[in-house]
Amino acid sequence: MYFTDRGIEELVDRRGDEQVSVEWLALRLRTFVDLNPEFETAVERLSSFLARDDADDADDLDD
Repeated sequence: MYFTDRGIEELVDRRGDEQVSVEWLALRLRTFVDLNPEFETAVERLSSFLARDDADDADDLDD
């Protein structure tokens, strides 16, 4: 188990029944980076990953 799994599990436990918009998620990510600029690269990479089409992700796994 990765250290980040605890945060992901907390997210699911606290907000797993909610539906959120991509716009809401983008706002929360921007706020997070404003408060924690040292994580800008990680948030940028996560955002790019989430923005890709599912088919693109499957192609990446084949390489």
